[in-house]
Amino acid sequence: QVQLVESGGGLVQAGGSLRLSCAASGRTFSSYTMGWFRQAPGKEREFVAAIRWDGEGTSYADSVKGRFTISRDNAKKTVYLQMNSLKAEDTAVYYCAVDRAMFSGTYSYSPLGYDYWGQGTQVTVSS
Repeated sequence: QVQLVESGGGLVQAGGSLRLSCAASGRTFSSYTMGWFRQAPGKEREFVAAIRWDGEGTSYADSVKGRFTISRDNAKKTVYLQMNSLKAEDTAVYYCAVDRAMFSGTYSYSPLGYDYWGQGTQVTVSS
């Protein structure tokens, strides 16, 4: 069993920054790619960013590239999402998730590629 707990969401003005954290327990954290997704009201859950199990590779959605940075600390079993230059369209509930495959060499861009999810943290950007 895996537990993921996100934190760091909140209300911020456009142009501001937030740092999300996701603390994991119950699985060998350092063996799995981790992803961040988000879901706005009335929309499907969408991929935001992913980081390889060893931290040596990352992938971003075009909409956040250059503004968001994903990182991880395997010793702390935590993955982060630094969000800068926030826009109103970034408003959503943000979720972290664990890739289904151990030591995956590719990134999963669909939620179906992840089998454990956190409860989500709300990010609201006011314009």
